[in-house]
Amino acid sequence: MANIDLEKMLDKVKSSQWALADIDWEAPGAELITTEQWPKLRDFMIDLVWIEHVGARGFAAMAKGAPNETLRQLYTYFCAEEQRHANAEMALMKRWGMLEGDTLPEPNNNIRLAVAWMQSNADDMPYHVMGTVIPALEVALDGALCQFLLDSVDDPVCHEVFARINDDESRHLGVGFTVMEMHGHSRQSIETVRMIGRILKPATLLGLAVHFPLLNKMRDNVIKAGLPEEKLYAAMAKFEKIGGRTAAGRNNPLFRAISKHAQIMADRSQTFYHRPVDLMVKLTDMIPEWALPAKPSWVGDVTWKPTD
Repeated sequence: MANIDLEKMLDKVKSSQWALADIDWEAPGAELITTEQWPKLRDFMIDLVWIEHVGARGFAAMAKGAPNETLRQLYTYFCAEEQRHANAEMALMKRWGMLEGDTLPEPNNNIRLAVAWMQSNADDMPYHVMGTVIPALEVALDGALCQFLLDSVDDPVCHEVFARINDDESRHLGVGFTVMEMHGHSRQSIETVRMIGRILKPATLLGLAVHFPLLNKMRDNVIKAGLPEEKLYAAMAKFEKIGGRTAAGRNNPLFRAISKHAQIMADRSQTFYHRPVDLMVKLTDMIPEWALPAKPSWVGDVTWKPTD
């Protein structure tokens, strides 16, 4: 994947917009979801809907910190696209009988905490930190989670939806890896001591405490749903291969740290990491509803209805 021309990419993004109304949600194929896969697929889709919004919030923060107008516009489009992906995934859930009325799928506690942290802290994160974290999330979505649906679900409408989503994600990744290499060229990205100083800030440490158990829970949920573990490993290897294809990319210490963490997170044999993080998952599962942070105001904009 070569570095891209950001101006040309912006033109391509503008010309590639789509809407839920472009899809025939009543077309045949919903009956192909089997009784056996329905409950695990429902849990998987709920996680996926909310993870799209974590990504959207990240892009919104990047738009505010973007170093130029072209990137600001790209991230603004990407934020809207992630929200559209969530709405399309909810429309699939509605099609498959996984939603009652206009009820929004309830996120698990880990996602609830992650969304609340992003809402409160994403705008204050350094641009180059978000610019390295978001591509890792996008690779997982594009290379593992979305591909899993295409491999395991026979409904042709699902394939049409995720063909559109994958096209969007490929553009997100193209911009993401280009920006990561831009960071690798900068003095800031190679000043590792300064990077560690930022990581040790209380808000960042809280973010790690929230996101590590979320990733473990997501990892286990998608494996339970049927994703072969080797495909998860392959997705994480893709992030390392593409992000480290040049010296500039490899010079980004955050890229190296996130690549290593992704490998450990994907590999259940790394018990030194998984045992304490699994304990954190159990503890967050025990948090009562009243003690959880309030849902953000934009939750009301999440809808399966094909009006956008």
